[in-house]
Amino acid sequence: MKFLIAPDSFKESMTAGEACCSIAQAIKHCLPDADITALPLADGGEGTLDVLISALDGQSELFTVTGPLFHPVQAKAGIVKGDTAIIEIAEAAGLHLVPSDRRNPDKTTTLGVGQLILAMLDKGIRRFLIALGGSATNDGGIGMLMALGAQPLSPEGQEVLPTGEMLNQVSSLSLDQLDPRLGESEFLLACDVSNPLTGEKGASTVFGPQKGATVDQVLSLDHGLINWSEVLYKTFGRSVADIPGSGAAGGLAAAFLAAFNTSLKPGIEQVLDIVAFDRYCAEADWVITGEGCLDGQSLAGKTPVGVARRAQRLATPVVALTGKLGDGYEAVYKEGISLALSITPENQSLEQALGLAQQNLFNATQVLLQLLFSEDSEPLK
Repeated sequence: MKFLIAPDSFKESMTAGEACCSIAQAIKHCLPDADITALPLADGGEGTLDVLISALDGQSELFTVTGPLFHPVQAKAGIVKGDTAIIEIAEAAGLHLVPSDRRNPDKTTTLGVGQLILAMLDKGIRRFLIALGGSATNDGGIGMLMALGAQPLSPEGQEVLPTGEMLNQVSSLSLDQLDPRLGESEFLLACDVSNPLTGEKGASTVFGPQKGATVDQVLSLDHGLINWSEVLYKTFGRSVADIPGSGAAGGLAAAFLAAFNTSLKPGIEQVLDIVAFDRYCAEADWVITGEGCLDGQSLAGKTPVGVARRAQRLATPVVALTGKLGDGYEAVYKEGISLALSITPENQSLEQALGLAQQNLFNATQVLLQLLFSEDSEPLK
C-alpha cells in the first residue's frame, strides 16, 4: 500500500513537515509495510518559503527589516535556482508578529516587505516569487512601495504614514525616487485567496476582522482602499481593484499588480508544480492531506482542495485531516475529497488542541486507517 502524505501546516500548532511526521508515524504503527512518501505543502501562505527552499535545495538568509508595528524584526528570505528570490510576506508583515492585544490593521505596515525586495535587488536578483498569506496588514501595499522609493503624498504635499488608516489621506504617489531596478524585475504572486481589493468580498470586509478590525474600522479601511485604488490607477494607469486576488495580504497584491511586471496564480498550483506532486500522486494508492481548518473558503485555493483536484484527475482517492471542520466544509466533497475528519477531540479547548496537535493528528490518522481498512468498512469512492 502506497501513501502520499501531502498536508499544509496546521496554523499555530504544526509545520507541514511536522504534520507529515505525525501522519507517517501513525501509518507505520498500523501498517508497518506501507510505502510512504512525505510531501510537505503550502498554498502561498505561511510555510511556503520553507517548502520551496527544501524542494528546490535553495538557501535562505535572515534580514533585519521593519515589522508590521514599525519595530525591527528578523525576516527570512530565500534564493532558489540561483536567480529567483522567495519572499514570504508574513516574515516581515505577518499576523504572528503582532501580539493578540495589539492587532489593529489601521496601524500596521508592509514596509518590511519592500525592504526584503531591496535586499534581494542588491544581490542581483530580478525574479521574485512572493507568497502572500498570513499578513497583519491592510495597507494596500503602500508601505512596500514606500520602502522601494515611492512617496505617498497628501493634498498638501506631505508624506503620508504607510498604514491602513492613512490610505484615505493619499492624493498622489510620487515615483521620482522609485528604485529603477524594479523596471527590470518580474514578480510572480502566490496567492491563497481570490478576493478583490474592495467591497463586500474585499480585503477589509473578509479579512479585516481576523486582523483585529472592528465593524467601523472595516468600513473605513474599505473606503481607504477604494481611494488607494484610484491613486494607483492615476499613477500607473492600471485598474486592479476588481482583479481576483488583488485583495490578498490586505491589498498588497493590488500594489504589485498596478506597479510592476506581475502575474498572479493560486499558490497551491504553483507549489504542486514545483514539488512534482502529479508524479508522486500517480504512484500512490491514497493521498492524505490536511490543514488547520477546512470550510467553505477552502475552495478558494487552500491546500487540501488543491491537492484533491489534482488527485481527482489521476483517480487517486484523497482523505483530509483538519483541526476544525468549519461552516460549509461539506463542499469539499465535490472537489475530490472522499472523507474529511477533525483531529480535535470533543470538549478540548483551543489552547489544549494547539498544544496537543501532533498527538491529536497521530491519533486521528489511526482512526482514519481503521475506517479505511477494517474488514467491515465499505470502500470509499
